[in-house]
Amino acid sequence: MSEPKGWHTLQRVLRFLLRHLVHLDVQGLERMPASGPAIIAPNHINWFDVVLMPALSKAPPVTFAAEKWGKAPLINRLFRHFGQAIFVERGAPDRKALQSALEVLKEGGILGVAPEGTRSHDGILRKGHDGAAWLASRSNALIVPVAMWGHERILHQWLRLRRPEVHFHVGEPFRLPPEASRARSRDLKPYTDMIMRRIAAMLPPEQRGYYA
Repeated sequence: MSEPKGWHTLQRVLRFLLRHLVHLDVQGLERMPASGPAIIAPNHINWFDVVLMPALSKAPPVTFAAEKWGKAPLINRLFRHFGQAIFVERGAPDRKALQSALEVLKEGGILGVAPEGTRSHDGILRKGHDGAAWLASRSNALIVPVAMWGHERILHQWLRLRRPEVHFHVGEPFRLPPEASRARSRDLKPYTDMIMRRIAAMLPPEQRGYYA
């Protein structure tokens, strides 16, 4: 996969902002993939995730974005260029988007896929959807779980002139067992749970939600 023009400049800017706006706790960054096929699977709290992920990735991941952002002119351009975004229709499995993502993996790319499918806002882990497991089962891609927290109320803390402590922990990469390649879509829940529990294990107990 080609690297978006200006990617390293974007990273430098984002890392500069992070150093000055938050107290950042990063663990396991050496586990982030530099090449694929790989799926980075983080929890999804709020808009600040979109700063953390590109700032701390070793290579630019192809990301999913809600179709509504494809209609916002400036955000659309940023997502398409730097996020190499695959826009997803909400409300039902978007098979076209999944096939596009599968092609990225088959070409040796890196995907950023939040298994929750949407933002939690409060940092409490929601039930995972099967998209990440489906992609991993069809590609044998490496799965890299990521847990982020501490920025649930980031704007509130900034307004109080405080620098929030934000955590970004990368777990041990793994692959689904070989039998996952034969699993039908309706049988993917155990593999989704496998991914989600890896994320949950890195979160504080009170934020593990559905996977406590």
